[in-house]
Amino acid sequence: MRRVNNYKVVEIFSSINGEGPRAGQLAIFIRMQGCNLDCGYCDTTWANQEDCRFHWTSGEEILELIHTMGIHNITITGGEPLIQEGIADLLDLLAKEPVLHVEIETNGSVDLEPFTKIENRPSFTMDYKLPGSGMETHMLPSNFQYLDMRDTVKFVVNDRQDLVRAKEVMDTWHLTEKCHVYLSPVYGAIELEEIVNFMKQNCMNDVTMQLQMHKIIWDPQMRGV
Repeated sequence: MRRVNNYKVVEIFSSINGEGPRAGQLAIFIRMQGCNLDCGYCDTTWANQEDCRFHWTSGEEILELIHTMGIHNITITGGEPLIQEGIADLLDLLAKEPVLHVEIETNGSVDLEPFTKIENRPSFTMDYKLPGSGMETHMLPSNFQYLDMRDTVKFVVNDRQDLVRAKEVMDTWHLTEKCHVYLSPVYGAIELEEIVNFMKQNCMNDVTMQLQMHKIIWDPQMRGV
C-alpha cells in the first residue's frame, strides 16, 4: 500500500532549462507519471502511460536529492504533476527552501487556485492548448486570473490556425500585461520564419518566440536531458 505523501516519480535528472525565462540555466527536473490529457504532439507520451515504470518517492527524499545535487532551479513536470495526490504538500515543503526557485509545468486543465495559497509559491508555466493539440476544450481560462510576473503562459503552435488562436487568447486576457508569454513551435511541424512573420504582422510586443534548447543540443527523442 502506498504511503501518504509519496509521488509517482518517473525520473529525476539535471540538465539545462530548455524553455522559459530561465532557459539555458541549470535545473533539476522532477518528472511525474501520468497525465489527464492526450495532446497530439506530446513528446513525453511514454511518461503518461499507466504502465510507465515509476518509483514511489517521498517529498523528503526528493528534497534530500535536491540538496545533494546543488542546483537551485527546480522544474516539476510530467505528465501533469498537479494531478498527483498530495502534490501541494511537496510544493509547500520545497517553498520552505528560500534558495530554491521552483517551477511547475502544468497543462492548463487543472485549477491553479489552491496552489496560490502556498507561501513562497512556485512559479507556474502553464500551457494553453491550441486547436492543433486537440485538447483546447479542456482548458480553464479562469486560471489566467491567478498569474503574475512570476509566471509564464506557453502556446505550442502547430500551424497558422494555432497562431491566430494564440493571439486571440493573449488579447482577450491581456496576458502580456500580467505574465511572461511564449510561442513555442511543435518540433518540425511549422516553419520558424512563419512564426516570426506572424509576430511582425501583428506587432506582438512582449511575446517571446522560443525554441526547445534541449532538442537542439541532443537528439529530440533522448530522455533525461
